[in-house]
Amino acid sequence: MSRTLRALMAVVLLASCGSSGGDRGPAPRNLDNACAILNDRPEFRRAFSAAERRWGVPVPVQMATIYQESKFKADARTPTRWTLGVIPMGRQSSAFGYSQALDGTWDEYRNETSRRRARRDNIHDAADFMGWYMSKSRERLGISLHDTRSQYLAYHEGRTGFSRGSYNQKPWLLRVASEVETRSHVYSAQLSQCNGQRSASLF
Repeated sequence: MSRTLRALMAVVLLASCGSSGGDRGPAPRNLDNACAILNDRPEFRRAFSAAERRWGVPVPVQMATIYQESKFKADARTPTRWTLGVIPMGRQSSAFGYSQALDGTWDEYRNETSRRRARRDNIHDAADFMGWYMSKSRERLGISLHDTRSQYLAYHEGRTGFSRGSYNQKPWLLRVASEVETRSHVYSAQLSQCNGQRSASLF
C-alpha cells in the first residue's frame, strides 16, 4: 500500500471519528430518564436552557416533544414512500432533524430570527426553533407554554390545522399528544430530583 493511500485512509478514518462528536453525536442511551439524557449529552442541557430563557418554553416540554419527533436523533427523517413495494418515491415529508421541522417552516424560522446558518441537526438550533414555534402558538392561538398536549397538537398539525380542529379526526394523534404530555410530566419530576447534576437549578 502506498504512502499516499495510507495517508488518505487515515484522514478518512479521523474524519469519520470526528463526525460523531458535538451535538450531532448518537442519541442518549436512556431516553426514559431526563437526568440521564442531560448527563449523557451536556450540550443538550445548554441548548434547552437557552431556549427556555429566550422563549419561555419549559425544558420538559421541549424534551418530551423532541423525544416524540426524533428520539433525540440528529439526522432523523420520515420513512421512504414506496410504489408497488419496491420503487422508492422519496420521503413522506421534508421533516428532518431533532425537531422534525419541515423545509418551509424552517425557512420561516431562519428568516424571522435572522439565523440563516441554523441547522436542523444542531440541537441548539432545533431547541431554539421549537421555542420560537411554540411561543408563536401562544401568541396566535392562546396556548399556554405549559400546555404540552395542545402545544404538541399545534406543532404537529400546524396552527391552521389546530384552529380547525383537524386533530379531532385523528384518534391516534390525540393518543400520541397525551403520551407527550405524560412524558413531559415525568421528565419534569425527574429533573426536579436530579442530584449532583445541577438540573433543577438550571431549569
